[in-house]
Amino acid sequence: MREALSLAEEAWKLGEVPVGAVVVKDGYIVGRGFNHPIAAHDPTAHAEIMALRDAARALANYRLPDCTLYVTIEPCAMCSGAIFHARIGRVIYGAAEYKTGAAGSVVNLFAEARLNHHATIQGGVLSEECASLVSRFFAEKRAQLRSKKEETGT
Repeated sequence: MREALSLAEEAWKLGEVPVGAVVVKDGYIVGRGFNHPIAAHDPTAHAEIMALRDAARALANYRLPDCTLYVTIEPCAMCSGAIFHARIGRVIYGAAEYKTGAAGSVVNLFAEARLNHHATIQGGVLSEECASLVSRFFAEKRAQLRSKKEETGT
């Protein structure tokens, strides 16, 4: 999770929402990713998707059944779908996402019996650090917006 946090900080440096993810197999990181949909002009460029793509390339297989995905924020529905298709065996996330979380906060796709794949889910790992990173990012964005409004008098 520490490496995922480091990747989240990379996203922040680019002005992206700071979310990072890594895919681990047999104790080794085989995939890394961080949010960058703005810079990539790609709504699918979430940290989880990027880490899954990186791992699939590294392992030369789009299926990643013996892998664990670590992500700083609870996956959304899109990322959860990609996790299902990749056949990730385990997902460990840091902070809950109360607006879009699809691992229990808003919905729990991982508990949906009608879906054909189920990953083991564990949340709350380094949750304070993961949540703090996102909170500080948005506080900084709001402060910048206020400052800009004050400068322009709007």
